[in-house]
Amino acid sequence: MDADTWRLEAAALAPGRTAKFQLRRGGTTVEGFAINHDGAIFAYVNQCPHAGNRLDGRADTLVTPDRRHLVCSIHGAVFAPDTGVCVEGPCPGARLERLAVVRDGEG
Repeated sequence: MDADTWRLEAAALAPGRTAKFQLRRGGTTVEGFAINHDGAIFAYVNQCPHAGNRLDGRADTLVTPDRRHLVCSIHGAVFAPDTGVCVEGPCPGARLERLAVVRDGEG
């Protein structure tokens, strides 16, 4: 596996669960995370668009208690897991930086 690709077997990530990872991009290390939302895998840079902090900066979680949304533990911003768009909180309409997800056989 090269440094700018992170792979996870989709079946290894249960619905509503997340997995954090690091990859090299543009000569720097970026922390990202993946979430299984209703059977689909989405991945984002672990950075709140509001102030640039890690989403899980104060708590070791990236999701709301019901596991239906992503949440910034610093500012309480709530994001749709399938689009990364802020749906509640201090940065409405802002979006998380999405990372490409490659399905088996596509790359």
